[in-house]
Amino acid sequence: MTKNCTVKIVLADHNDILRLGMSALINSFKNHRILFDVTNGKELTQQMSASKCPDIAILNINMPVMDGCKTAAWIRKNFPTVKILALSMDDREESIIKMIRSGANGYLLKDTASEELHTSLTSLMKNGYYYSETIRIDMLNNLKKESERRADDNLPKINDRENEFLRLACSELTYKEIASKMFVAPRTVDGYREALFEKLNVKNRVGLVLYAIKHNKVQVV
Repeated sequence: MTKNCTVKIVLADHNDILRLGMSALINSFKNHRILFDVTNGKELTQQMSASKCPDIAILNINMPVMDGCKTAAWIRKNFPTVKILALSMDDREESIIKMIRSGANGYLLKDTASEELHTSLTSLMKNGYYYSETIRIDMLNNLKKESERRADDNLPKINDRENEFLRLACSELTYKEIASKMFVAPRTVDGYREALFEKLNVKNRVGLVLYAIKHNKVQVV
């Protein structure tokens, strides 16, 4: 981010108190300005334009009319340079995965401190992403460096069944449902999961998804 350059932000959240409070907080940060705030994704799509294009869009996941995932996908398609920060009380892996696949560059829990909000905005502008402790920054860095460092033929060898599991792990299916879809026992799926954790040097399902997206195993919607 260029020194003294104002970071323009839009905010979509149906909770009036949270939205207005966060808008005031962000406006109090040096070189940060709220362009506009809205109550749902539909209103955001109606207001965003070339002349009202932010650097960052902060989206509540669970909004009425048009939720955060659909809004993120719309932004990624129409304004691909905008960084997207998901905002939620939900720290479940499946929610994080869904937002990442929708195009989110960051994921922040609503009960975060104001200092972390400021840090997340700074990181989005400087690094292109920000995830709180739910996803380790060093894991993201490792994935990014790995893709730059390795040619495809030097990537970890993944067999067909592991590839099938990896693609299914990027969905909203539970591990039990994945086992049923693959016609194997849940313990077999546990084996695929642990093998991929070791091969890809990741520690959770979110890490599998980030790897799959980075290496075009699945596509961001």
